[in-house]
Parts: sequence; C-alpha cells; structure tokens
Amino acid sequence: MPTFLLLIVFCLSLTAQERWQARSMVISTRGIAATSQTLASQAAAKILERGGSAVDAAIAANAVLSVVEPMMCGMGGDLFAIHYDAKTASLSGLNASGWSGRGQTLEAYKAKGLYGIPSTGIHTVTVPGAVDGWWQMHKKFGKLPWADLFQPAIYYARNGFPVTEIIQEEWAGGVSKLNIDDNARKYWLIDGRAPKLGELFKVPALATALEIVAKGGRDAFYKGPIAAAILKTSKRLGGTLQPADFAEFSSEWIAPISVDYRGWKVY
Repeated sequence: MPTFLLLIVFCLSLTAQERWQARSMVISTRGIAATSQTLASQAAAKILERGGSAVDAAIAANAVLSVVEPMMCGMGGDLFAIHYDAKTASLSGLNASGWSGRGQTLEAYKAKGLYGIPSTGIHTVTVPGAVDGWWQMHKKFGKLPWADLFQPAIYYARNGFPVTEIIQEEWAGGVSKLNIDDNARKYWLIDGRAPKLGELFKVPALATALEIVAKGGRDAFYKGPIAAAILKTSKRLGGTLQPADFAEFSSEWIAPISVDYRGWKVY
C-alpha cells in the first residue's frame, strides 16, 4: 500500500473516534478513583477491588496522599466530605475541621502583639480533624477493616516512593520554610534539600504514626502518643494547645448546603 494511502487510513481512523479530550476515557462498572497522584488512585482502586466501599477507598487514598503529597494532605490537616447513598438517594455531610484550642483567644493573641491570624506559624495551628473524619466516615460507611485501609500508605512511607514532578516542584519551593524547624528538616528534607525528581523518599516516622492509628483507631491519635508529640511541639514553639483540646474533639455531621443552577441542584 502506498505511503500516502496509509496516512489517509490512519487519519480516517482518528476522525472516527471523535477524540476531543486530552486523555483516553476511563470506563468501569465497579467504580473509579480519581486523585492527584497515581499511587493514591491505585491504592483506592485496590480497595474497591477487594469489595471495599467508596469511603474505604477514599480513606486509603487520603492516607497515601499524606505520604506522597505531604504539602497538601496529612493527619495534621482537616477533612470535609459529602457522601451519596444511591439506595436511599440521600446525602450526608461531614465537617471534620479542627477547632481552635481553649488558649487561642482574642486576648491571648493581642498579648502577643497579634491583631490577626498569622499566615504561618504555630499560632495558626488548630486541632487536626482529618483522623476523626476518617474514623466517623468509616464507622458509618466502611466495609473493610479499619487497619487494612492504611497498609498502602504505611508501605510507601516505610519503603519509599518516587517523587513526581509537580510534587517535587512544590517541595522545593518550601525548603526555606522547612529548614527553619529541626523536626521539619529532619523528616522532610535530605541534607537540607528537597528530594529530587524521581528520587526514592522514605518517611519511617510517618509509617510508625500511621501504624499507631491503624492499630489504635482515632483515640490513638487524639489521646495517645501522637497527640502528646503534637502538644510537645506546640509548647516548644510557644503554642497554647492543651490535651483536652484533642481529647474532646469530634467531627460534626451536617446537611450539605445546595444551590439550584440551570435546573440542577448542586451540593
């Protein structure tokens, strides 16, 4: 067949596909997991493959992201979720944003010469809500054992993961801030630098923390050694968080807000 004819046949086949999107479609009858990092999506898909619920998969993915994308996710952050039950056509909302500690009062800030919440530093830190959010969601919608959901994250933290390009760029941008604190430099930098593109990065201390949560549940975080470590760091940096701020924390189930948009109700 002449070369020009081969080109015509090839072009016709592309046209027949009507491929206008940037990537090939993902089509599944069992469920799909979409995250910002391949390893997290893969972990979630494996959970679904084992018969886990969407919530099980989301927790597993979020835990992996806390390892491979630490500047965006982590047990020290907050969580918000909306869950849809197809059988009952009902929506559940969870507000797992951590509250301020008792010592974080207006008077206390003014005494430190602060008349607004700083953009960084210990005085912006609130009680982390993510772990309790995972726990509450799993109690209500989970299927697989709690501990199973953290095994992928524990594996990557212990054995390492290759750092991808966007995450590496963000990491490198935070080096000066990470170098200020001894703990940040010790656990999240390599000889004072960010990991390189494709470099295998390990966080064994985070693997240990994830194992504690996997074995002990939310109380291991809020009433155990992890809370104690956070409080120790808070005190060292001049923060005011107290044990009761952690021990008494609980997420809040809410009715999601909605708005009508061109005939659709958006939650």
